[in-house]
Amino acid sequence: MSLALKVDAVGRVSVAPCEPPSPGTGEVRVAIERCGICGSDLHWFLGRMPLPSVCPGHELSGTVETLGAAVTDFRAGDRVTIEPLLRCGHCARCRAGDYHLCKKTEIFSVTRPGGMATHAVVPSYCLHRLPENVDFVLGALTEPLAVAVHALRLGGVREGTPVLVLGAGTIGLMSVVAAKHVGAGPIGVTARYPQQRVAAERIGADEVLAPEKPRMSRRPAVIIETVGGLATTVTDAVQAVEASGTVVITGLFEEAPRYDPMLAMVKEVRLVASMVYNRCGPESDFETALAILSTRGDALRPLVTHTFPLRDAQRAFEIAADKKSGAVKVMLAPA
Repeated sequence: MSLALKVDAVGRVSVAPCEPPSPGTGEVRVAIERCGICGSDLHWFLGRMPLPSVCPGHELSGTVETLGAAVTDFRAGDRVTIEPLLRCGHCARCRAGDYHLCKKTEIFSVTRPGGMATHAVVPSYCLHRLPENVDFVLGALTEPLAVAVHALRLGGVREGTPVLVLGAGTIGLMSVVAAKHVGAGPIGVTARYPQQRVAAERIGADEVLAPEKPRMSRRPAVIIETVGGLATTVTDAVQAVEASGTVVITGLFEEAPRYDPMLAMVKEVRLVASMVYNRCGPESDFETALAILSTRGDALRPLVTHTFPLRDAQRAFEIAADKKSGAVKVMLAPA
């Protein structure tokens, strides 16, 4: 018998038994070891987004358990992380590596059952083997780190690029790590809560700033916006970025964000929206994220501040939603 999370109402989740899912052709069943609670999960938990109709959870790691027909590239016992995007694999977008823009894209935890469960069934093409020195805890960080990798790539961040990250939640902190990986600098980040400031300093941010005054000692060429919600961070970014700079938006906004288009025009600011991850060239954003985890895992591990068994998911969500709890990243484990 398996267990899976049910979303009962705003602010209420429960765990119910279910039959273990069976993999079809080209699919595998993964025994979930860790599943992170994402900021987008907190949006629906707090009633700021529609409630999911399926089991949520898209920051996953686990062990391959059962192979469906025609799966030849994985074996039972393989340790994996899951790239939670379904796509057709045949259209022009998919062939170009932009499978996240495929018209048939589906996201696990949104339209297909996700990983806040003991088991998940996914196509084998969604799997990435974990490096030997990346455990299940770090493996479940691959997905949010890939989001940051994608955003920095769209922003053109490279060695020596001054970068400011707005927000020190998981994606913000991951953006700092990804920026350090490519040699960007100086790197600043805004942090609202004490645990976020500590985490930002620990992972090597050069400047940790108050959200009310996001001004670095050197104007950033690229700003990564990760806050969303009802924040004024797009306005803040347009004001703070250097002329001809780039603002990359990754935050989920609850209403259309306001900014000064005249100021953006005068400064020739480039506004770029970043949507999850893809494959640009020989390496996918997920593969880049795994490489970062393999070399910088020790710095990232302390970001996981709480781990709860799946049966205590309600408490896990409450802790994750309460920033005064000291939470940075909260994860669920099967037992």
